[in-house]
Amino acid sequence: MEKSIFEPGTTFRFPESVEYSTDGIVSKRVIDRPAGSVTLFAFDKGQKLSTHSAPYDAMAQVVEGKAEIVIDNNPNHLSAGDTIVMPAGIPHALSATEKFKMILTMIKG
Repeated sequence: MEKSIFEPGTTFRFPESVEYSTDGIVSKRVIDRPAGSVTLFAFDKGQKLSTHSAPYDAMAQVVEGKAEIVIDNNPNHLSAGDTIVMPAGIPHALSATEKFKMILTMIKG
């Protein structure tokens, strides 16, 4: 199991815990366990994750900026404070409509 960059028992703030990379996507693992994971992401404007599906549910919480998340061909426009669940086995894609940061929680069944 890979060690988290976040020290247990230490207070942190998600928006300040990851920096943007020009024309890139940055991820930092918060928790990684056999039952699931929590990962913090920073997407530069225009960055995308192409359509894919996962064998387990995933929850995206936007902490900064704006993104479009398409689930089963249905576009969803999210901004800071919004959360959406991407169900297991359903195709989804993500596009940063502006710089944005999100927390992705995946629960393995």
